[in-house]
Amino acid sequence: MTELTELVGSWMRRQRWYSTKAVEPRLRLLGSFELERAPESADDGSRIVTHFFCDDAPRSPRVYQVPLVARVQRDGEPAGYVGEAGGRHLYDGPAEEAYVAALVALMTGAGDADGEHARATGHTLGGRIPVHSSRRLSAEQSNTSIVAEIADGVLSLVKVFRVVQDGENPDISTLAALTAGGSERTPALLGWLSGSWPAADGGRATGELALMQDFVPGAEDGWELAVSAAERGEDFTDRAYALGAGTAELHRLMAGVLPTRPAGADDVRAALDGMFRRLTITTTEVPEVEQLRAAIATVYEAAAAAPLPVLQRIHGDLHLGQVLYSPDRGWQFIDFEGEPLRPLAERALPDATMRDVAGMLRSFDYVSGSLAQREPPVDAREWAAAAREAYLEGYASVAGDVLHEFADLLTAFELDKAVYEITYEARHRPSWIPIPRAAVERLLDDAQGIAPREAGASSR
Repeated sequence: MTELTELVGSWMRRQRWYSTKAVEPRLRLLGSFELERAPESADDGSRIVTHFFCDDAPRSPRVYQVPLVARVQRDGEPAGYVGEAGGRHLYDGPAEEAYVAALVALMTGAGDADGEHARATGHTLGGRIPVHSSRRLSAEQSNTSIVAEIADGVLSLVKVFRVVQDGENPDISTLAALTAGGSERTPALLGWLSGSWPAADGGRATGELALMQDFVPGAEDGWELAVSAAERGEDFTDRAYALGAGTAELHRLMAGVLPTRPAGADDVRAALDGMFRRLTITTTEVPEVEQLRAAIATVYEAAAAAPLPVLQRIHGDLHLGQVLYSPDRGWQFIDFEGEPLRPLAERALPDATMRDVAGMLRSFDYVSGSLAQREPPVDAREWAAAAREAYLEGYASVAGDVLHEFADLLTAFELDKAVYEITYEARHRPSWIPIPRAAVERLLDDAQGIAPREAGASSR
């Protein structure tokens, strides 16, 4: 293992975006490319190199994009300091203004960067954008986000994908289509970077590496906004109604700018297989759910026998944490990557819009559930019920009778998500199991023609 690989492996394990926390990284360098310094950046003799490392530690190897700025002289020890290798001091690229400026120049200038077994190509929906300054945001998941000032008081958001995969990333393809279609419900896509690198198992991989989009000024995170309102007992129905209407508007625009197709028997079979697979996992890991299995299966089978929807591109992972509220723009939808646990190739496939609606309904329920875990607990069940109802009314105000037409499907999707949540909570937060368990029981009680639950079943 080279000095660089050892250093990056030690540093990577401490990063929030490293996805295999329980094991020590086993890295191998696949390739790299070097970025040219942006014209607006001062030349301090540093090099800006993006590396691709394969981590063979997890069962399924993962490829990480690791941009580094290398300097001969050490410039203190900021949060982005990685260490020393090859006689140079290395800094995490997204924390360095020189890297951000070079990345944006490559994206919005539609340039190319060739390197050792790897290359990158920029794409833009406008023209070249210079960066005046930048700062990395502290909240990281599988990506790193950066706020870049591109003019006096004008900001943009740059997202660097840390885990990179072969195939189309819907966070870019969806946002590009929506931007071209004139969407007012999403930030505008300004540019993106695609690349190619050696695949983990040989051959070549191609995919997206980064994007740049409009920054929504003065926006509030939807989850934090909802939790704050519920905690204080403030009425949220107007905003929930507007969010429902906005969701339907987003779906309508997606159907207009991206492919659609009728659902068929194979789609029903695949959806049912997924639902029953998740149900089996849950009943295995949380045996008390077994007594609800027959009733849950009845709901799933009723949805499979109901009218089939037209399938289209959807958000894929819609919840309150994926929306922003702006005083000027209203609700804005962000992060179109889809469910992180699904293979990338599946996330851009056409799906039923009711899956998005179900995700948002579960999110309102989790606002109430999370407050019930407080000490002292806050009872926000009525708040959540009112918000859910207002959200559905808002959706129907734009989409018409679709919620009634596909009511069985919506119930099945929400039930499926709650079943999955039981497994998640059992693995990570056992004290939170009552939140999705109560939702499963409520949904079964609300459903028509289902088998009765076993006497005495309770989430308490």
